[in-house]
Amino acid sequence: MKKSKFLLVLVAATVLLLAACGNNTSKESDKNTLAAIQDKGEMTVGIMGTYAPYNFMNKEQAYDGFDVDIAKELAKRLGVEANFVAQEFSGLIPGLQKGKFDILVSQVTITEDRQKQLDFTEPYITNEVKVIVKEDNTTVQSVEDFKGKKIAVGLGTNDEAFLRNDLMPQVGDFQINTYDDVITTLKDLDAGRVDATINNAYALKPIVEENGFKVKAVGEPIKSDQAAVAVKKGNTELVDALNKALEEMKQDGTYKEIFVKWFEEEPKAE
Repeated sequence: MKKSKFLLVLVAATVLLLAACGNNTSKESDKNTLAAIQDKGEMTVGIMGTYAPYNFMNKEQAYDGFDVDIAKELAKRLGVEANFVAQEFSGLIPGLQKGKFDILVSQVTITEDRQKQLDFTEPYITNEVKVIVKEDNTTVQSVEDFKGKKIAVGLGTNDEAFLRNDLMPQVGDFQINTYDDVITTLKDLDAGRVDATINNAYALKPIVEENGFKVKAVGEPIKSDQAAVAVKKGNTELVDALNKALEEMKQDGTYKEIFVKWFEEEPKAE
């Protein structure tokens, strides 16, 4: 009799424990939803933090840039504050998937591979990518000249995937040197440790001007990329709310104001 009661108590305790674990798992999976973000009054935004003029630390030791202003405005329209957390680009997507961030607003390009891992809003910017070389360069005028050369690129970026998967099979083998930030990439290019890199003019202009790098863009744009806000897979309600906020920003002129502030030109019609 006593043994039967003991077994019943043990079974009941096990059921309660499993239920508690299930609740914790549910809470963990729900912490990045729109409702959870609005409940806590804060949206954690993952950024690279070293990619001017998109996202960077300014002289007042605060995060600034086009992406930062976009994220702040999105948070405002969702009724919350934006909390920025910087991470090397290669760690942003894994961090989002683990719930470290609610969203990523750090020039995350939309690709088929990433769409399998993440959900995206509508694009909020289109960037044209060009070949960048030293000012005195005479050997690399386009991607056709990459064969046998050392080419620098951001680690884990869409540009790295483009070099490996699309370009190298077309033009022949070349060495790919990966970097965690643009400044170090340009330092090595300026010093002649690599032959070229690929990037967009918006990203390079402020860094080149501030550091005095002797580099230039050559040839026509090799591709154009669209960046969007990235969220955890399946977070449809949050994507819908962000898309609504983005559309409102474009309709009321706020988006244009932010774009002109950082790029000194009006956004092209999509």
